[in-house]
Amino acid sequence: MSVSVVKFNVKDRPEFAKELRRRVNAYFKENNIAKQGNIHMQIKTVFMVSLYTIPFIFVLSGIFTSFWPILAMFVLMGFGLAGIGLSVMHDANHGSYSKNKRVNDTLGWILSYVGGYHINWRIQHNVLHHSFTNVEGHDEDIQTGVMRASPSQERKPIHRFQAFYITFFYGLLTFYWIVGKDIDQLLRYDKMGLYEAQGVTFGKALFHIIATKILYLAGTLVLPIYILEIPWWQTVIAFFIMHFIGGLILALIFQPAHVIEETEFFLPDDEGSVENNWTIHQLLTTANFANGARAFSWFVGGLNYQVEHHLFPNICHVHYRKIAPIVEQTAKEYGIPYYNHKTFGKALLSHYKLLHDLGTGAYDRKKAKREAEQEMKVQNVEKVASLAS
Repeated sequence: MSVSVVKFNVKDRPEFAKELRRRVNAYFKENNIAKQGNIHMQIKTVFMVSLYTIPFIFVLSGIFTSFWPILAMFVLMGFGLAGIGLSVMHDANHGSYSKNKRVNDTLGWILSYVGGYHINWRIQHNVLHHSFTNVEGHDEDIQTGVMRASPSQERKPIHRFQAFYITFFYGLLTFYWIVGKDIDQLLRYDKMGLYEAQGVTFGKALFHIIATKILYLAGTLVLPIYILEIPWWQTVIAFFIMHFIGGLILALIFQPAHVIEETEFFLPDDEGSVENNWTIHQLLTTANFANGARAFSWFVGGLNYQVEHHLFPNICHVHYRKIAPIVEQTAKEYGIPYYNHKTFGKALLSHYKLLHDLGTGAYDRKKAKREAEQEMKVQNVEKVASLAS
């Protein structure tokens, strides 16, 4: 896979992108607001880190001597893990948390605190996913290996059941992250030359990954096993459940933003080109959900405003609710779709329905029917035109 061959159509209504940027920039200028985080972001950071850290301190303190209260602490840590990923690390690694690069870089490292390697995350998310959203062969977020997430991927017999089994694999997301994903990405990203752009060598990345894994597993799993009075296997179960909760939350927030019935998927042509302007492409491949749910939006780091995030990843998520009406109105004026599910439940339903259709072949049959109907319309128009002449 190469990241240099996808070309977007710069001639596809460039005036839309220009006007959208002008209006959003005007909002910040007129209200004298910085695009980065504010006191609300700082409060949220303290909350999310505390949600992960304080229960773990209770675990290590020895005040709990039975499995169930210890498990309860690890459950809270699972929510804290997801909160750190969605609401803190995410903005920092996009460079939108603060105007100060050092602050962003420092908080970007917080991913190591929960077992990941932030450079790999930046490459997968910032470089590949944001640049080539829903582009087959380039966006790694739809290259899961265990499900058919786009119509251009091969449909295998097991995919017929993917809408039923995928939730379990979603729960393994962060667990796989800490035991295998970073090493797999290390080898692939080095071959692709992606570390160079991040200013990191293979050796440096390898050292950071190994050191991070050893310290994380030693501190979060081995130490509790050694300290706690409960059997070691109960600690392992609690640790696994923590990661299952965190992974499930992360997957169920990100997947309904792109892999749903409304969004489109693209396969570059022989010259590596896709048909749309990059800004329009983001609107065609991204969707919002539950924009009216303020508490929910607060916890998930504003990522229910995925459209705004993809268009303006350099803007901190605390501002998305305010700029969303600007984006929606501008898209409407230019006749460009703005996908938005009213509730999170409806977004999830659309996601699972798409997985079912992709897995059973229903999506392919519907697509073939639409193409046949469109071809018939074209032929009829040409026939009428021929008779008229």
